[in-house]
Amino acid sequence: MLIHTETELDAELTRPSPALVQSITTIASPLVVLGAGGKMGPTICVLARRAAEAAGHPLEVVAVSRFSDEASRRWLEDRGVRTEACDVLDRDAVGRLPDAVHVVYLVGMKFGTKQNPALTWAINTLAPAIAIERYAGAKIVALSTGNVYPFVDASSAGATEDTPLAPVGEYAGACLGRERIYQYASTRWQTPIASVRLNYAVELRYGVLVDIARRILAGEAVDLTTGYLNCIWQRDANDMILRSFPLAGVPAVPVNLTGTRTLSVRALATRLGERMMRDVTFTGVEAPTALLNDARNTAALLGEPETDLETMLAWTANWVMAGGATLGKPTHFQVRDGGY
Repeated sequence: MLIHTETELDAELTRPSPALVQSITTIASPLVVLGAGGKMGPTICVLARRAAEAAGHPLEVVAVSRFSDEASRRWLEDRGVRTEACDVLDRDAVGRLPDAVHVVYLVGMKFGTKQNPALTWAINTLAPAIAIERYAGAKIVALSTGNVYPFVDASSAGATEDTPLAPVGEYAGACLGRERIYQYASTRWQTPIASVRLNYAVELRYGVLVDIARRILAGEAVDLTTGYLNCIWQRDANDMILRSFPLAGVPAVPVNLTGTRTLSVRALATRLGERMMRDVTFTGVEAPTALLNDARNTAALLGEPETDLETMLAWTANWVMAGGATLGKPTHFQVRDGGY
C-alpha cells in the first residue's frame, strides 16, 4: 500500500510494533524526550503514546524543545503529548523539567556547523552535560551518530561498536565530544546510558532515498563518489530507540542502529529510476571507502528493522513523483570531508 498524504505518513511513522507495545510497560511515567522538536522527536513521542495506549499503560510523554515552530507543538499536544518549552543550554530551565527515571535524549546540531562551529560544539557537548547531571541516575537512551566512525572498506559490513573512533570534520568531532560527555557523566553520576550511533534514518520528507529520487526527478546526475550507505525507516529507528533502555549501562554503552545491509547508491538510483520511469545518469566513481555502520549486534538483541528496502523505495518513488512535501533539508550524505 502506498502513502499519499502527510496524515497517512504520520500514522505510519507512529505505528508501534508488537514488541514496543510489550516493552513500553517497563517505562515509568513520565517519559521525558529532550530535543523533541527535531526531525525524529515529534514522531517518537507520539509513537510512545500510541504504544502505551495499546498496552493500557498510563504513560505520560513529555516532549521538551524550544518549540520555535508552534505548529509542531500543537501537533504533539493534539495527540496527547505534554510539551515543555526549554532551552537545553539553560541549566536553570533544565532543572525545572519534570523528574523522570527514563529519558530519551535527541538534542544535536549538524547542519550549519561550517557557519557556526562554536554553537555546534555547545549544543553537542554542553547540553548533554547539563541534561545528564539533571537526570543523574535515570536510564537514558541518547542519540549519537555513525559519523564518529572512520570511513571503512566499502566491501566490509561496516564499523562495529568496537571500531576505534576517528571522526572526519568538525561536526563529527563535536559528536565524538558528545559521546565522551556521555561516558564521563555516566560514570560520574552512575547513570546508565545507551549511546545510539544512528545512520541514516529516512522517511518520505527527508533522507538519503528522497535526496537520490529528487535528483532523478530533476534530471540531475547522481554522485557515486560515496557509493555505499546504510539506512533505516524512521519508524523502525524510533521503535528500536524506545526499546533500547535495557541496553543502557555504566559507562555509556555504544549501540549501532541502522539497516543491516550495505546498499549501493548506483543500485538504489537505478531501482528508483525504474519505479519513477525516469532515466538515471551518474557522475563520479565509487570510492573504495564509505561511512558504514554494522548494526548486526543490535538486530540480534532487538530484531531486524521491520520495513524492507523495496517498500521504502516504492513509497519514496511514488511520493517524489506526486510532489509530496519535503523538509527542504538535504542530507549531504555524499560529503566526505565532514563539512556540513
